[in-house]
Amino acid sequence: MWNETRDPMPLAERAVNVNLESPLIGVEDLLKVQDARGSKAFAMREQPFRDLVNVRGELSDAAFVEAFERTVGCRPPAAPNTVARSANYDVLWLGPDEWLVRSSAPVPAGVLEAKLAPEIGECYAAAVDVGSGYTVVEVEGTRVRDVLSRGCPLDLHPSLFKPGQCAQSLYFKASIVLIPIAADRYELVVRRSFADYFCRIMLDAAASLTP
Repeated sequence: MWNETRDPMPLAERAVNVNLESPLIGVEDLLKVQDARGSKAFAMREQPFRDLVNVRGELSDAAFVEAFERTVGCRPPAAPNTVARSANYDVLWLGPDEWLVRSSAPVPAGVLEAKLAPEIGECYAAAVDVGSGYTVVEVEGTRVRDVLSRGCPLDLHPSLFKPGQCAQSLYFKASIVLIPIAADRYELVVRRSFADYFCRIMLDAAASLTP
């Protein structure tokens, strides 16, 4: 998370996002305390300033699929609740004709929309930048599934929900998109309006489960 006293972001990444403020700014002190504990059971950190674009289109439209692949670097996934990845983006299946495209690193706001929207302009499709309305949070540790299970109704057993998949769900009252990255690591796309609440309630859920 960006702040003036402790900034883990590289200078180049900070420069392109200098005018942006993390939606977790209000819980910065709580995250610092959690980070200082260095617990192997649970850790939370923000992956700030990702380019996030909601894309709608038809997989039966070859022109749309080709334009998408040409710009993003991979085809939009067709199988429900799966993830496709390219060198710079991952693409989360949200519905039969809807995907969320995320950059793998911080970039200036609106970069992908500016590239993709003209490419699919002649198709019955849309690409809308939603990066200002969401943030990405990473959680990991030996008890991370227990912490998630306290507020998420999904069955998170690694035999059922594993890397390469994603799912829309809830964490208590916060809507999320949950992406397993490894056995003990997940990323969550959280609405900006719920980010502060989400962070506080997850840290509270983790408190009794982690040393």
